[in-house]
Amino acid sequence: MASVHERFSLKDHMFNAQTVGQLAQEYAAEIPSFDAAKFESEALSGFAVRELMQRLEWMADCVESQLSSDFPTLAEQLEAAMPSRLDPALTDDDFGHFIHAIPGILAVRHGLENHCERALDLIFVATQRFSMEFYIRPFLNRWPEETLARLAEWSKDENYHVRRLVSEGTRPRLPWAKSVTLTQEQTVPLLNGLQGDQTRYVTRSVANHLNDIAKIDADRVVALLQDWSIAGKQSAKELDWMTRHSLRTLVKQGHVGALDLLGFRADAPVQVSAEILTPVVAMGDAVSFEIEITSQTDCPVLVDYRIDFARADGKRAEKVFKLKQGKVCFGAPLTLKKSHKLKAGASTFTLYEGPHRITIQVNGMDHTVLNFELTA
Repeated sequence: MASVHERFSLKDHMFNAQTVGQLAQEYAAEIPSFDAAKFESEALSGFAVRELMQRLEWMADCVESQLSSDFPTLAEQLEAAMPSRLDPALTDDDFGHFIHAIPGILAVRHGLENHCERALDLIFVATQRFSMEFYIRPFLNRWPEETLARLAEWSKDENYHVRRLVSEGTRPRLPWAKSVTLTQEQTVPLLNGLQGDQTRYVTRSVANHLNDIAKIDADRVVALLQDWSIAGKQSAKELDWMTRHSLRTLVKQGHVGALDLLGFRADAPVQVSAEILTPVVAMGDAVSFEIEITSQTDCPVLVDYRIDFARADGKRAEKVFKLKQGKVCFGAPLTLKKSHKLKAGASTFTLYEGPHRITIQVNGMDHTVLNFELTA
């Protein structure tokens, strides 16, 4: 019997007879020359040999064949056929349906070189139906000054989907997207303008953007968040959420400045003792250990552990795991017990026999090392 994952197909869920039919009707309703039946037949017949993103490009091919070859006219046709805007009254929302990415694809194909301003107009309208974060990036690379000037305007737009595009489209490491050649000097001013936004959809993007920067320049992210706290443009509650979300990678790495900003002092006066409960572990079983943390003063603690795995080539591979966020009080030790399952045959990480090591980390500082042997 097929598993749930084998039965579910994301590409078929997104692009199928129903969604293609919906798109066909949207175009046919506003473009008299558009043949809906022809589009549906062509699009669906090409899906079998194409993966998810390839299907999107193929649909754009099928739409394009029925539209004007003159880009300004094509842009007008695309705008006329767009559905209603995503609800602008909401404060958090998905980025729309993938079938409405076609205007972005065609803006890049036919507007990038000779129609920059008109193509950006099209992207502005389209992103209020489906996020144009992938399609603004070629314009940032080809026309950085012109596109950044637009983004500066859009950062103040009344529609939060437009404001989110400013942050999301300029992310250094946007998943699935092409890279951009922007510097932090070009993008940070945009984030400074958006950090006080009242919409979680925007502030989440800003935090994700900072998390991207943290992988390149950790200290700058910590300094930015400190500046934003002083500026007071965002509510304390929301800025606290943004800070934690922005620093999630740095917290995992034990970055001292990030942890200190979150209230977890690297020099916290704690004493850590730990014991391995399973010195020999078979693959498929769990390694278990116990920790006791004491302190002469009350202090918040963030407890992580790192497992140093044996590899086939003789090298080592270390992974960080979250354990506990809490508080140690004088006279009241914090006792933690953990069983970590070591799954054999995992598709994402292969285990190998040999000596392994667990390092207990409190507020970013290493305290205790535990050893165990992994066997087949």
